Amino acid sequence: MSRLHPIISVTGSSGAGTSTVKHTFDQIFRREGVKSVSIEGDAFHRFNRVEMKAELARRTAAGDFTFSHFSYEANVLDELERVFREYGATGEGRTRHYVHDDAEAARHGVAQGEFTDWAPFDSGSDVLFYEGLHGSVINDEVNLAALADLKVGVVPVINLEWIQKIHRDRAQRGYSTEAVTDVILRRMHAYVHCICPQFAETDVNFQRVPVVDTSNPFIARWIPTADESLVVIRFKNPRGIDFAYLTQMISGSWMSRANSIVVPGPKMDLAMQLILTPLIERLVSAKRRG
Repeated sequence: MSRLHPIISVTGSSGAGTSTVKHTFDQIFRREGVKSVSIEGDAFHRFNRVEMKAELARRTAAGDFTFSHFSYEANVLDELERVFREYGATGEGRTRHYVHDDAEAARHGVAQGEFTDWAPFDSGSDVLFYEGLHGSVINDEVNLAALADLKVGVVPVINLEWIQKIHRDRAQRGYSTEAVTDVILRRMHAYVHCICPQFAETDVNFQRVPVVDTSNPFIARWIPTADESLVVIRFKNPRGIDFAYLTQMISGSWMSRANSIVVPGPKMDLAMQLILTPLIERLVSAKRRG
């Protein structure tokens, strides 16, 4: 952790909704006059698209059916830790971009499935913002959770996560349901061993829970809407959280446990604004006083 150069880490798996959370953070940063630099988890994949396909084929041929982008060894987590450490110490660092589609390829001048060159952060930032798969990893090689000052988990219940992924990958990437299902099955081992443990380290978790039937996500015709969902918000340390204020400000909310509040799905953005704004203000105020 760093008082002078704080790091905010948002962790969630593919299709979990971390991009929506990033939009909320961007709104807070803009409103509060906070200058942030952002890094994406995809930038720290070990392989480009062609290399990943070759590595998947090699491992499958060797009898390994669990390797995926969720796996530790598919990512350069030591490089991500180095970036966290450098930023925490100096406010400097570097990142790159993984190019997903034609629009990004045109913007960056790099082919789909490739990485841009590493480039330094803009100077003079207030916070580093990470959004991706592995922002709170603790394993034998790295301890990213110890380096982040505010850790946020985005965790829809798993059937909802699968529905969101299936619909996104079919609509945006042209995959069949069967192809997406194969990816989900391959990722399950790493989801259990690499992704889930991080949510015990996060300071705040936002978990969207549908209130409509999602029992067979592979045939679901629609993604449950915000109106068809609740959001369970869990605080690792509830001390200092004004639950009375939150339940008063967020209509229809209630406390389900001493460290948890439940809000209607359409109120998720409001809840994030109310909860995260003072936490971000605290980090930035400490930096500026320092």
